[in-house]
Amino acid sequence: MESEEGPVNDLVSLGLARYEARVYLALVRRESYTAAEVAREADVPRQRVYDVLDALVRRRLATAHPGRVATFSAVAPELAVARLMALQRETLERLDRVSATLTSTLVPIWADGRSHTVPLDYVEILRDPKSISEAFTDIQNHAQRELLSFSKPPFVAPGLNTPGIRAVRRLRRNGGSVRAIYTHDALADPETLDNVRRSSAAGEECRFAADLPLKLVVADASLVLCDMPDPVAGTGSTTALYIEHPALAACLRLAFLTVWEGAQTAPAEPV
Repeated sequence: MESEEGPVNDLVSLGLARYEARVYLALVRRESYTAAEVAREADVPRQRVYDVLDALVRRRLATAHPGRVATFSAVAPELAVARLMALQRETLERLDRVSATLTSTLVPIWADGRSHTVPLDYVEILRDPKSISEAFTDIQNHAQRELLSFSKPPFVAPGLNTPGIRAVRRLRRNGGSVRAIYTHDALADPETLDNVRRSSAAGEECRFAADLPLKLVVADASLVLCDMPDPVAGTGSTTALYIEHPALAACLRLAFLTVWEGAQTAPAEPV
């Protein structure tokens, strides 16, 4: 049967199941077979061959000959292939009608949806620390030209920011800029200090300030990730905003550059 894998695959592509294709090819070899004979010849399970033969007869690809022991013969190949092609054309025509109807139904809905926007759909509100950490990794990965950040505790991600270090290397390799401002108390954490040193070795420019207004990341003057601590609750909980808004990002970039100009180029005290 290995030499017939090509014809079997061709018949399958014309709509036959694989057992049907194998049985039809077996029937072609001689004038007629009993069910048991064709099962052996086609290497089809005996318990399946009757259903397969019935299917071929219904498709008018085989003929049944009643008798004390029923026999089966193949319809001439040119006729069988023509019938299979006709069924495929009918299927394609039906699918063509369905696709045309579906397109005419969906296009107006799609077009109508282009004219409606959800208010503030450029702002994603994040409260779960895991989601905030994932957004932090995401904005670093999206940066193509410039990455600016205010870094201050508490941190939702580990101090060693491995994805960020990879982003620094990628940006600097492509001629981009990476600048970060850290608070002095952030450097009291050994893991954060190690991250600062590794990031600096990768090409990040860093400066230091006694305090920063909030945690902030600005990528390419278009993407912003910032925390919004609750000014009333006074707890460690925070809400982060992931914003895709070039005008706002441009303003926050200017704020970063203002703080950058007044920040120290080295920590206030040796660490």
